[in-house]
Amino acid sequence: MSRTFDDLVAEADAVSVDGWDFSWLDGRATEQRPSWGYQRLMGERLARASAALDIQTGGGEVLAGVPTLPTTMVATESWPPNVAKATRLLHPLGAVVVADADEPPLPFAEAAFDLVTSRHPVTVWWAEIARVLAPGGSYLSQHVGHSSMFEVVEYFLGPQPEEVRRGRNPDDTRRAAEAAGLDVVDLRFESLRNEFFDIGAVVYFLRKVIWMVPGFTVERYRDRLRELHERIEAQGPFVAYSTRFLIEARKPA
Repeated sequence: MSRTFDDLVAEADAVSVDGWDFSWLDGRATEQRPSWGYQRLMGERLARASAALDIQTGGGEVLAGVPTLPTTMVATESWPPNVAKATRLLHPLGAVVVADADEPPLPFAEAAFDLVTSRHPVTVWWAEIARVLAPGGSYLSQHVGHSSMFEVVEYFLGPQPEEVRRGRNPDDTRRAAEAAGLDVVDLRFESLRNEFFDIGAVVYFLRKVIWMVPGFTVERYRDRLRELHERIEAQGPFVAYSTRFLIEARKPA
């Protein structure tokens, strides 16, 4: 028996969105993953590193899933609930979690790390990344690309200007990395299909990924949510496309 709009929305509005674990969406939404397998690549690099930094680690879930951490492993995070969650998850594995405001400077000495990683950073301070990398060290990251999930964004906010649509373009990212003195040795881009099977999944996603629709609340967007619920019921899953790019940049030796 189909659950009502009010039941689905109330459930999704009450559940915790701490951390960066999306398992609540199992069976309610699907996300195509990039072909390169970021966590696997991250694990390969970390196994060869002696000192590494994971920036904007979230709840630490991605870092905790790699097989081997280097002798010196540090992670930064700015959101207090995630700092606490990452600390609980990563400390037993030998990693130190540092609460950082996500603005320059990074609280580390020059050339402190031979590897810096970050999955889906909100901001990237290239000069700081270059500063804390040792000569010959690398930055490996999976970034959210331009116009990612804009089917969701524009459903709620309306058409976005071109300068917003092209934000986080991989070509701009390459230029920014090179301007900081890094050599980009790998850059790959993919567009990936996502499906939302009920309106609760949309609510949960927007509560968790807060920059998609800034200021989102159920009450503020209840009418649009109800219209989307009726559309999903009549036509099937709401489809949106995320964009991702892998970038690896090296500091000259």
